[in-house]
Amino acid sequence: MIAVRQVSASRAELLAKLGISTTRDLLFCFPRRYLDLTNVVSAAAAPIGQMATVAGVIDEVNAKQPRPRMHILEVSLVDDSGAIWGVWFRQRWLEQKFHPGMRVAFSGKVTFDYGEKRINTPLVEILDEGEGPTRQLVPIYPSTEKLTAKWMRRFVANALDQASDLHDPLPVSLREHYGLESWKAALRGIHFPRTAAERDEARRRLAYEEVLFLQVEMMRRRDAETADCRPIEHTPGAFVHELEQAMPFKLTDEQQTAVDEIIADMQAPRCMNRMLLGDVSTGKTAVAAFALATAADTGCQAAMMGPTEVLVRQYGTKLGPLLDAVGITWGVLTAATSSEERARLLADTASGKLQVLFGTHAMLEPDVSFARLSLVVIDEQHRFGVNQRAALREKGPGSDLLVMTATPIPRTLALTIYGDLETSYIRHKPVRHAPTTTQLVSRGRRDIAYTAIREAVAAGQQAYVICPLVGVSREQRIKGEENGSLQASLLDGRDVSDAKAAEEEAKRLSREVFPGYAIGLLTGRMNNAEKQQVMEDFRAGKIDVLVATTVVEVGVDVPNATVMLIEDAERFGLSQLHQLRGRVGRGSEPGRVFLIADPPADDDAMQARMQALVDTDDGFELAEIDLKTRREGDVLGVRQHGRQLLKLVNVIDDAPLIAAAHADARALLDADPQLTNPENRRFAQELAARFTDAYESESARG
Repeated sequence: MIAVRQVSASRAELLAKLGISTTRDLLFCFPRRYLDLTNVVSAAAAPIGQMATVAGVIDEVNAKQPRPRMHILEVSLVDDSGAIWGVWFRQRWLEQKFHPGMRVAFSGKVTFDYGEKRINTPLVEILDEGEGPTRQLVPIYPSTEKLTAKWMRRFVANALDQASDLHDPLPVSLREHYGLESWKAALRGIHFPRTAAERDEARRRLAYEEVLFLQVEMMRRRDAETADCRPIEHTPGAFVHELEQAMPFKLTDEQQTAVDEIIADMQAPRCMNRMLLGDVSTGKTAVAAFALATAADTGCQAAMMGPTEVLVRQYGTKLGPLLDAVGITWGVLTAATSSEERARLLADTASGKLQVLFGTHAMLEPDVSFARLSLVVIDEQHRFGVNQRAALREKGPGSDLLVMTATPIPRTLALTIYGDLETSYIRHKPVRHAPTTTQLVSRGRRDIAYTAIREAVAAGQQAYVICPLVGVSREQRIKGEENGSLQASLLDGRDVSDAKAAEEEAKRLSREVFPGYAIGLLTGRMNNAEKQQVMEDFRAGKIDVLVATTVVEVGVDVPNATVMLIEDAERFGLSQLHQLRGRVGRGSEPGRVFLIADPPADDDAMQARMQALVDTDDGFELAEIDLKTRREGDVLGVRQHGRQLLKLVNVIDDAPLIAAAHADARALLDADPQLTNPENRRFAQELAARFTDAYESESARG
């Protein structure tokens, strides 16, 4: 329980619901925003389309319910110049918060609707009676109906007053080098800044330490994975040379650089830990083939793991012929592998007869063993847990690790989330495919996309229709939204009444839109054998239109597919949409992608995101745009271990800070690997305090 003044047992329970159970939690519950009372404008002067703070007296409180499950609260604030309205949606409990005559300040983006100035979901500061706007930045914390923002400020202020024995964990040398203020000064400055400059200086100090601690922790965990292992020093030879000759194309300069970096790491007397990042269709798999060949040249084995059976079987389709050409033995192991075939694969792997094993999570089973595993390749790294990566690597003590991702990640984000890995980048496509165009189409005009699909099929080509939900009826979706279910949360709280379920859509398209066409269905809930059969039929041209969920997002390669329709496109992140559209235009014919969406006219961020996808096909540029409006974990498709500890860092704006912290973390551990030197004692204590809970949650997740 929290030992902070004014925190009673009942208030402690309310705080616990916000994830705050200790004084430390309270100190590190940073303000999510600040209400700026140093720059108050009148209602008449509040600039439309810009952020503003207006102070005055509440005149009216109007609650409306235009339709079921839609509650609107409108509160008018008046001053000597006029009025401005604060508007909230689906927050019925706020009715009790406001009453006429209260002095308040509203802060947010000013719009003009229905003949009035309005601020949707403004930040609110309730001013004491008779008090004018004070010249300060007011911190805004997470709050609940029974735990107001004012109470949160009181609790934090009391916690700061009581925390007189805070010992700064950063080594003095780093604080002096960067001119960082003390820990206590930074905590007070981030919670209760007197000026914007004081807030920014506090944030700089705390953001730097956030990255530094995470980098040190990840590096220590990486080092621990191979601490007791003897690294395998690989030697490239005949297999690598023959693979170069067997390649159907010449590697690009970027691909060759990546190959050189990987082989150099594999030759070194230490375990390789490298990430290969590349945009859609940049040829990462071809680069990985050289790592597999290097392991075979050394008389060792390699394991390459992917997140889906569809992707893993494609390894065999794309890399298998190359490995066959140079004489490297290989196999594919998934949950759908027959008992007889599985027994053969396990025997050949255990004896060393099989040199390369491609597989899904099935490779993690205890009975899968290797004679001499020296290389682990993990595709789509962000779809696996840290422990899963370690479990596969444990099957080959001292093995090198290569992880790959087709999600373009800016270097600063890669350093932040994967700071324990060296990075190689491939930004350009090795083969110039026919161009792919992207068009934003409103729901009422999706016939445009249907016409394009008919034209493609008539020309002997194929198409995808992508849906965000699987087999969920309109009623189920509404119920899920009301119950706050995971399904609803994944939709980011938006109205889901029009979302298309793949199973329902496949039936509708077959019946109403494309009668006579061969319509296929591919979803994650199908069993492995069914998914495999659907993909084989699609590749063989037996399916004209494949209705699918995002199971086709990564790795699916059908050059004859030229058109893609994406329903409810605004529900996806930019990076995911970019991955999806990479499935078309992979052959000689140009690709066409239709984004079916109606982004709200007043949602500038959504409008900008959709337009960005239309305007550029550069995945790295899109990833940076995505990061400006979405959480880092959302961009990757999952929240990575440790990300909850980065509350202040902006991976775009803080690029120099992130790079510096990464370098400092490496230097710190090189000089004192166990952090036992006296000057690092408090740093080690703080590191343990920050990551103990994270270790426990990661272990529980497995």
